[in-house]
Amino acid sequence: MSTPKKDIEKVEVRVKWDPSAYGEPANDLDIIAATYETAAPYGAPAYLVHFDSRSPDGTITLNRDSRTGQGFGFDEVMTIELGRLSDAYSRVVVGVAIQQRDGRKTFGQIERTAVQIREGYTDLSEDDFSGVHAATAAVVAEFTRDTTGAWGFHAAVRGFDGDPDSFATVMGNRVG
Repeated sequence: MSTPKKDIEKVEVRVKWDPSAYGEPANDLDIIAATYETAAPYGAPAYLVHFDSRSPDGTITLNRDSRTGQGFGFDEVMTIELGRLSDAYSRVVVGVAIQQRDGRKTFGQIERTAVQIREGYTDLSEDDFSGVHAATAAVVAEFTRDTTGAWGFHAAVRGFDGDPDSFATVMGNRVG
């Protein structure tokens, strides 16, 4: 399910996956949000938010972080308050990267992956990464502010191959 919804105020990006098999290195997926300035919407991100950082103004927060996928429901949850984001920013790109500490691991090697993007109780997008099974990271959403100040949403599951650091530098590049 995907929708070109406009005038979005606050969203949750939620990711879940199964733990690795007993004795295998842990499956660790991370949500990453990259915020872009209005003057440079496709340049380097103004800032990144992920497991080890936060937004300077508190508008993007990682509410839940898992290193193993153990537990019920969604393992990682990030809240993005677009309605509170400064006018200096006009684009937010959200991705999911697999930590590569113990060798190369792709989405196809991790059982029961899912990403869901919600506004309140409305599902804006859902995916299981099967379309990018050979990738180690993927962009899952793009939010853009138009000239009236309203935020729009575009679901985009685009796969990348690389570690989380290299992914963070290219995830917001212009496509096609």
